[in-house]
Amino acid sequence: MSETRFKIVFDGALLPGVDVITAKLNLAELFKTDVAAIERLFSGKPVALKRDLSRGDAQTYLQALTKTGIDARIESEPSIELNLADVHEHAPAVAADPESPYAPPQATVGEALPAFATLKPFSFEGRIGRLRYLAWTMSLTLVTLGVGAVLAVFGLALITTDTTAGLILGGLLAFILFVALAFVSIQFSVQRLHDIGWSGWLWLLTLVPFVGSIFPFVMMIVPGNNTANRYGAPPPPNSTAVKVLSSLWLVFIAILFIGGLSGGLTTIQSEYESATQSSYESDSVTTEEIEDQTAVEAEPAPNSADDAAEAAQPPVDSAKE
Repeated sequence: MSETRFKIVFDGALLPGVDVITAKLNLAELFKTDVAAIERLFSGKPVALKRDLSRGDAQTYLQALTKTGIDARIESEPSIELNLADVHEHAPAVAADPESPYAPPQATVGEALPAFATLKPFSFEGRIGRLRYLAWTMSLTLVTLGVGAVLAVFGLALITTDTTAGLILGGLLAFILFVALAFVSIQFSVQRLHDIGWSGWLWLLTLVPFVGSIFPFVMMIVPGNNTANRYGAPPPPNSTAVKVLSSLWLVFIAILFIGGLSGGLTTIQSEYESATQSSYESDSVTTEEIEDQTAVEAEPAPNSADDAAEAAQPPVDSAKE
């Protein structure tokens, strides 16, 4: 009599208190594969993860799966019959690997995923890499500058006409465009976070004081996942247009740096000239005050000489008189 063999069956059930995303990530780590392949096991239909196991191997395999958070079970294998129809009907979903009871599933349990995801610029779904994030942000910046210039000209025209209705309409249009551009910018940031494998809600960190000034640079620097993650397949390779637009940031930053440096030097020069002029005027006032004071002190000298002359007159000779 042959020994009874067992199989591990999983139908998508999870242990109490286990999140489905956590379970998928744990299974992907256990099977040394990506999350996209693991998601095919959560179709709701019973899937044999491992077949032709002894009772001891089945228990060991089940303990390892239980640690991932899924609720798998052990079932006995049906008796083997030499029937071609049954062989096709009960074909094993996983190739037996007696050397390792933790081998990942090898059978195709779902449709093949595309190598790269479809780009969705105006969506909160999908993924974009670092260069594409910089390129899309640069495009949005150029659009914002163009729209801002048009609105500035339009606003000056309304100011000259001095129409209240026109000013209100222009302000409302500017507000709507600002909200639309900010909304698209948030979508770009969320897709960049998805590429890293982070939740899009982390974008709210940009609103936190001090952290908000650093977090955008984190999104630009941290690399994304090379394989599929829970947000989908990786984005397609960068095109030439993406590389050119992303490199424009270097030119943009250089212009801002040179402009800020020249403005700072101009301000320092103006302050230096102002301080020099103030010092010169202060010295002139001091010199004039000293001269005036000297002149005032020297004026009584002639009076003193006259008084001395009068005092030095010769005495009158009374004999001659």
